[in-house]
Amino acid sequence: MNTATLFQSKRLKHEMTNMKSWSDFARHCTVLLAAGAALTLTTASSADVEMAPLPLKLPIPAFMGTPTDMPLDENLVEKPSEKPRAPFMAPKGVENVAFKKKVTSSDKSPITGTLELVTDGDKEANDNSFVELHRKTQWVQIDLEKKHKIYAIIVWHAHNTYQVYHDVIVQVSDDPDFTQGVQVVYNNDQDNSSGLGIGTDKEYFENYEGRLMNAKGVEGRYVRLYSKGSTYSALNRYTEVEVWALPAQ
Repeated sequence: MNTATLFQSKRLKHEMTNMKSWSDFARHCTVLLAAGAALTLTTASSADVEMAPLPLKLPIPAFMGTPTDMPLDENLVEKPSEKPRAPFMAPKGVENVAFKKKVTSSDKSPITGTLELVTDGDKEANDNSFVELHRKTQWVQIDLEKKHKIYAIIVWHAHNTYQVYHDVIVQVSDDPDFTQGVQVVYNNDQDNSSGLGIGTDKEYFENYEGRLMNAKGVEGRYVRLYSKGSTYSALNRYTEVEVWALPAQ
């Protein structure tokens, strides 16, 4: 007997001791049976969600191996792996809902490229595949046009060379100004230098696989991604962002 069934049984026994008539007993039984049926349907519907590997299409690797001459604090930076990333399981039918969606930014005059490149589907490490923003903390924001249930967000900053991006913060909200209802998906700003809260995630080396962030079904319309330069450059480069989701019910 599971916990929910045991609870219902005990409650029924308690109600029986306080019944004044068989009509009361019948009425309470009907209510409890209905509640039990609803619980069973909810559990079954959750268990019936079909999962499948995220159908990612990765760009061509621009370099191979792992860095050997860059200082690495394993308390702050994730050790690079030479193994391919394990498949990410998500509900079957999820799509990259960021594709070709409108992108805005804190930087109104990017140094190189245009904001449309962030969601154009081109993840290759080419000179014409990215937008480059100015120094300090900058962000790009994607309007998904309606609320979605988001399972994974993947960002490719710059995978043309060994580098670690700083203050990578990813947020989701229904508010385009991100002043309310902000939900944090990822934050590796461990010293709060960008002023958005102390993060607990680690920094990481850029590579052709991009950084996949488990959004755990968070719901929202807007996705905002922050960064504050890298070990290679003080500028902020964005090659591509994908948001894998289903329409919110």
